[in-house]
Amino acid sequence: MTAPASEASRPVETSSDAPVMAWRPLLLMAGALGVLLLALSARYGYHRDELYFRVAGRHLAWGYPDQPPLLPLIARAVTAVFGDSLVALRVPAALFSSAGVIVAALTAREMGGGRRAQLLTAASYTVCPFAVAIGHTFYTATLDLLLSTGIVWLTVRWVRTRDQRLLLAVGAVAALALNVKYLAAFLLAALVAGLLVSGPRELLRRPMLAAGVLVAVLAVVPGLVWQARHGWPQLDMASAIADKGDFAGRPGFLPFQLILTGVFTSWLWIYGLWRTYRSDGLRTFRFLGHAYLLLNVLFLITAGKPYYLSGLWAALWAAGAVEVERNGAPRGFGWLTSVPVYVITGITTVLLTLPVYPVQWLADTPQPVINADAAETVGWPRFAAQVAGVYRALPPDERAAATIVVGNYGEAGALDKYGPGLGLPRAYSGHNGYWYFGRPPDTGGPTIVVGPDTVAEGAGLRRFWSDVRPVARIDNGVGLDNQEQGKPVWVCRGRRASWTQLWPEFKQLS
Repeated sequence: MTAPASEASRPVETSSDAPVMAWRPLLLMAGALGVLLLALSARYGYHRDELYFRVAGRHLAWGYPDQPPLLPLIARAVTAVFGDSLVALRVPAALFSSAGVIVAALTAREMGGGRRAQLLTAASYTVCPFAVAIGHTFYTATLDLLLSTGIVWLTVRWVRTRDQRLLLAVGAVAALALNVKYLAAFLLAALVAGLLVSGPRELLRRPMLAAGVLVAVLAVVPGLVWQARHGWPQLDMASAIADKGDFAGRPGFLPFQLILTGVFTSWLWIYGLWRTYRSDGLRTFRFLGHAYLLLNVLFLITAGKPYYLSGLWAALWAAGAVEVERNGAPRGFGWLTSVPVYVITGITTVLLTLPVYPVQWLADTPQPVINADAAETVGWPRFAAQVAGVYRALPPDERAAATIVVGNYGEAGALDKYGPGLGLPRAYSGHNGYWYFGRPPDTGGPTIVVGPDTVAEGAGLRRFWSDVRPVARIDNGVGLDNQEQGKPVWVCRGRRASWTQLWPEFKQLS
């Protein structure tokens, strides 16, 4: 009997061994998602993060307290080339989401999935509530999902082919991912750990691994230098944004993954996870299961958010789809792979995540509860107009010297977008990166302050001004409960010190 070949000496498959891609239906699926997202891109308005990225793009730096530099750089490029519009900013988001559908199908192909497995994986991605929701808006999560999914796909492909060049490609994509979110480092570490546990362990003996690591490290060094020079604010930011309620905290970590991936389609990635441990046909890809479980433990301990694992969902869907294609669905689950189920899931996802309702109806739909970010895209022009009303009500001599300070970067970004047309001076905020964009000038005039949220909390403003008066309250006009709704607007006079002295007190991370 011949001894089994060692891991390093096993035959290396070529790309021709992989099944043929079902390009036509896959491109139709990806295109349909992209067209839908673009068709709805101008509905409602900017999300607060998009307003922030617009301004951050004009203050380019190697880092920010809440993120690496790539998203503001892309925002700067988009507005420079295509103009400063909501649609222009959302075109990349739609393209990223469409590309993710194809990368998901490519992952299934690398696992040996034929036409059915590819379409099942791509369909699961296409109707995924999280993927659709973030595809509508230019978030860090939008590009992060594509790049993380791409890293996993390239790793799966390397495991199948052992083509060293893929390790360099992983390093290049990781370089981009790390400049979108530093959290990508945890995905990379989990993949390596999974490979070390279940193989192929020859990864560490490949020279191209060192080259890929070098590319990723060199790409992230400028951002880390910025962080070091500014006292590592990203570490404080990580603590500030830990999930303490948005996704029901630790108890909601696992259940919300089912909601984010789709109630009827989540079974497929759970099945895929199980089969990576049970199926001989997926034994090669068992490292994906290890990586997923490791990240679950890590983010449960650190109060991470459930979508931090989203880069692995496509690969787990692919594993499940490959098993369904080869052996059929588990007894009683076959109906979940039918076209009607995916159509119904897609329609439900659209109704719960995308701006399809008249804005005046939105507050009475379940969408703001399921997708709270939808509420954060409503009311910005009206917000700016209400602040402008307070500004115009000031006596002319005070108006000429007035300054504006708001509670968060979304409010500051909205006034940056709509304020000039209303005659407003520049707005300032101490929130996250906006604090670094400059402090108000020492004009000697009054300051219009949006927030704190209640009159009682507004008493804290007297630390900075001797005369503090609430004069208005923000109302988006459609009864929608979002972060700005009901906030008081204050006129503050008698500043107790210069802005140079006071501005550090306004610095906040959240």
